[in-house]
Amino acid sequence: MKYERIDRQLYIKNRQKFTSKMDAKSLAVFNSNDIFPISADSTMPFQQHRDILFLSGVDQEESILVLFPNCFNEKHREVLFLRETNEHIAIWEGEKLTKETAFEVSGIKTVYWLDQFPVIFKQMMAEAENIYLNTNEHLRANTEVQTREDRFIEKVKLEYPAHSVKKSAPIMHTIRAVKDQIEIDLMQRACKITEAGFRRLLSFTKPGVWEYELEAELIHEFVLNRSKGFAYTPIIASGGNACVLHYIENNQQCKSGDVILLDVAAEYANYSSDLTRCIPVNGRFTDRQKAVYNAVLHVKNEAEKLLIPGTYLADYHKEVGLIMQDQLVQLGLIDATDIKNQDPEWPAYKKYFMHGTSHYIGLDTHDVGLWNVPMEAGMVFTCEPGIYIPEENLGIRLEDDLVVQASGNPFNLMKDIPLEVEEIETLMNQ
Repeated sequence: MKYERIDRQLYIKNRQKFTSKMDAKSLAVFNSNDIFPISADSTMPFQQHRDILFLSGVDQEESILVLFPNCFNEKHREVLFLRETNEHIAIWEGEKLTKETAFEVSGIKTVYWLDQFPVIFKQMMAEAENIYLNTNEHLRANTEVQTREDRFIEKVKLEYPAHSVKKSAPIMHTIRAVKDQIEIDLMQRACKITEAGFRRLLSFTKPGVWEYELEAELIHEFVLNRSKGFAYTPIIASGGNACVLHYIENNQQCKSGDVILLDVAAEYANYSSDLTRCIPVNGRFTDRQKAVYNAVLHVKNEAEKLLIPGTYLADYHKEVGLIMQDQLVQLGLIDATDIKNQDPEWPAYKKYFMHGTSHYIGLDTHDVGLWNVPMEAGMVFTCEPGIYIPEENLGIRLEDDLVVQASGNPFNLMKDIPLEVEEIETLMNQ
């Protein structure tokens, strides 16, 4: 990994949070992700499963974490199983964690090699009555591909049918949603890397530039600052492309008079940032573009004020919809008749603002977190309203990442990234 080592106290605290919510006589198992194949001998770059990473800091394939807080053998209350390194692996793949470095990273004293897992796990299961299994219960998850975790769950249910099965997901969604200060600092660093990339584009963009050239400028800046790259597939959408919410082709030439919607952000140490900005190709917004831009900015500013402890996400989104409705009326995009005749399940404003305003963000860009609990201090959300007008070849979305505070407005991790029309135009024309 490119990032600097993270204070292991984060992972010690995270494990304590998880085990404090476990039932007695229970153990929990967390597996790393697979290295996913493409074809022949090609693979995707490794991405660690966020849950084992959150609990241990181990950013390595073929790893298993077992938590058994009531185990009679104190050595087995926290156990890591790692792939044993050797000279061949060191030559072909590079350095892997040793037992000593695994302790330095995670704070876990008991580390075994992976080939010892079947025997030791059987001993632990003989004492346990319940097992927490880590299913993917994100509401937007695509679970078509079987993971290493999925295979383990199938195997353990077959081999230990008398044990009661419990879910890790509700606990993980609860504890991962509220960020430790160490995590917020890592996310802030990701946001600063994103800022460097965006500022680079302001001086680079001009009529005739290609969307993929902007993508190249960003990846250069991100990697230069110790990021692996984009936190998610970048959206660099000029003109009418901005009205396609998940436009990722990035293969069109940017024309004078168009606006580019940039939904692009860096990761750092596996923590995401998530930014959207819109800039004029020629450095100047038209009056109409500016009016739509400022309408979105108004909605964003008002929506941020609602990101406070006690707010439920469902109620929040309804309130933001009403703020957007007012702006669309002022822009002449909808009128009182549209509102009067609207379908309550799909309000009139949805024609031009069809997505949600905020989502959890953290180790995943669309991070885990519960929608049936109120917001609390330490949660981090995006705020990203937008207006999309295909007939005008114009889509505007503005997005920042915000930390909910115990009192007052949220803290904006992206407060230093240019946002106002005048600032963007000034920087583009220097």
